[in-house]
Amino acid sequence: MTHQITPDDSPAPAAHPLTPPLSGARGRRTPLAYAAGWLATRTVMLLVLVNSGADLLGSGGIPREVHGLYARWAGQLSAGTFPVGDPLWQYPPGAGPVLLAPHLVPWLSYFEAFVALTLLADALVTAALVRAGARPGRSPDGARLWLFGLPLLLHLPLARYDVQVTAFAVVGLLALARSPRTAGACAALGAAVKGWPVLTLLGTPPGPDTRRAWTTAAATGGALLVLLAVTFRNPLGFLHEQGARGVQIESLGGTLLGFARQAGWPGTVRYRYGAMEFVGPYVDAVSTASLALTAAAALLLLVWRLRARHWTPATGFDAALCAVLLFTVTSRVISPQYLVWLLGLAAVCLTSRRTGQRPVAALVLAATALSTVIYPVLYAEVTHSTWTGCTLLLLRNGLLVAATALSFARLWRGTGTAAADAHAKGAAWISGTRSTPR
Repeated sequence: MTHQITPDDSPAPAAHPLTPPLSGARGRRTPLAYAAGWLATRTVMLLVLVNSGADLLGSGGIPREVHGLYARWAGQLSAGTFPVGDPLWQYPPGAGPVLLAPHLVPWLSYFEAFVALTLLADALVTAALVRAGARPGRSPDGARLWLFGLPLLLHLPLARYDVQVTAFAVVGLLALARSPRTAGACAALGAAVKGWPVLTLLGTPPGPDTRRAWTTAAATGGALLVLLAVTFRNPLGFLHEQGARGVQIESLGGTLLGFARQAGWPGTVRYRYGAMEFVGPYVDAVSTASLALTAAAALLLLVWRLRARHWTPATGFDAALCAVLLFTVTSRVISPQYLVWLLGLAAVCLTSRRTGQRPVAALVLAATALSTVIYPVLYAEVTHSTWTGCTLLLLRNGLLVAATALSFARLWRGTGTAAADAHAKGAAWISGTRSTPR
């Protein structure tokens, strides 16, 4: 079968009724305007972070993860070993260099350096999206989504290292058309830090580009793992702790158990493996069901990849967002920082006029805003499974499920045989029109 790739400057699809206001581009913002917007929004995020010690909006605990946990891990990593027997350490070995990086800024405290490096990664993502959106046939909507969407999470992105991971994914995806090898290297580096960026290679167009991207990813990932294994002790210790995780209260399974608690289920909530998890009867069954759904999601993506026939320059972007959505909603954990990933990938999609994910981006944006209400603002309600907490989780996770279903449906239709046939007929008509004497 022929796999067709259409140019990005071809006519864009009609706007979907759910398209958010940010999709209507009325002229292009200058780099100076974007810089001013970034400074203004990030200053607000920093102010919330600085004042979080006063328990602003119930958010006083957010920075403690960097102050205590990350700094302690960095001390162990400085001694040449990954955390051993620590149930909170559940990250691939590539996270080690990221957590050690603040030590490269000795004139700042660990916390200050961590926040500074996070802001630097955020600025890199913003600049990459602005540059991509300024190209002919592209859209500035992606930069706007990231610029104004990330602050919806308040200061949480500054006190987690998910912005750094998202930077690998964004830069790699935006480089895919021009340099598949760069895309592959970025995907491997991001996956070594937090796993999910490997999914950004799912939508590479069949042929030499896929071989180059995947081969480079395998080589980069292998070389990095060997380097880390030589430099540090116990690099794969995280696998045991990750496998022991239970059902976090914010996951889909956790939402179900929260309502069951209201109906009299005797389970309780405990802090385990770095998250608030349910403990009690049937929790293991819910956890197993989540893993089964994740396996089903992987199979669904494989079927899509084998059946896809029509590629546009936006297909790689759309497939990455769809894949991460599928793995997010089926996960045993849906932490609020996962929305950082989804915002970054949705922003990449919106840099292309050919994307089919605009309404999905709107749903992700709404879910992001609700996530902040859930954590940190009303997290006590969620932890105690009150009707308010359960309803908030149902709404947020309902938005994510809707976004996932819509994303996959649009990806499937946009890359199927019908789409390829429609494009071939359109191309033939245009060719015939241009060749007709006037």
